[in-house]
Amino acid sequence: MKLNLPRVLPLAFSVIIALGCNLASPSTPEPAPATEEAAPAETFTATLPPPTETLTPSPLPPTETPTATPTETPTPIPTVESLKASVTADKLICRYGPGANYLYLIAFNKSTPLRLIGRTDGINDWVLVENGQQDCWVNSQFIALKEEGSLRSLPSVYPVGYKIPVSPYYGPTTVLSATREGDQVTISWMEIIVSPGKYEDANMFPYIVEVWYCKDGEIYFDTLGSRLPFITFTDQTGCAEPSRGRVYIQEKHGYAGPAEIPWPAE
Repeated sequence: MKLNLPRVLPLAFSVIIALGCNLASPSTPEPAPATEEAAPAETFTATLPPPTETLTPSPLPPTETPTATPTETPTPIPTVESLKASVTADKLICRYGPGANYLYLIAFNKSTPLRLIGRTDGINDWVLVENGQQDCWVNSQFIALKEEGSLRSLPSVYPVGYKIPVSPYYGPTTVLSATREGDQVTISWMEIIVSPGKYEDANMFPYIVEVWYCKDGEIYFDTLGSRLPFITFTDQTGCAEPSRGRVYIQEKHGYAGPAEIPWPAE
């Protein structure tokens, strides 16, 4: 077969040009797959608790101010120099000190007139009687006043004023301890041996303890006898005046001391 070159050549040339254009045209790139974007962090919105109710304190009612009860001031008893009295007992012993445990001085018969000249500091039944050169003490339960008055109106003469006789044979003791358990006070002291020949009688105590103690809000005075170098007694709390005491050695000629008691705290 005989080709018609004048027609074929132009056609082939056209095909080559078309192919060349296709080869020269750059290929259009496919878009890259999209990268995965991190999800934004979840945002939390804090929810505040509902406001608590503020309690406004109610004002306290005004407190009632107690009205102070006026304290009654005891009316002072006027002091008298002396009082007249007489003995009501068959025999009334008058002693060297204001108590039943002191040495004996004299005895008065019933109806003997007496002149009372003093009392003790602190509540006590014993009163001082005028008796010539040596005054002495009697128990007021066995006398009767012969005039208007009160025994508390007599001047206080003991322990300041009147002096008990001094022993020429013995010296004072020394208080070793003073302790308290509640209302109970115990005192101990150095032992002093009093010879039998220095006893007034078999009933005499070689130790005399004088105490001003508290009872029911008032100070009382008493004398306690002991044969041993210690003693226990009651002393309440609540007195305005402090309690106190002292220890004497007693023998038939008089007294040695006193040894003051360091009073234990309440």
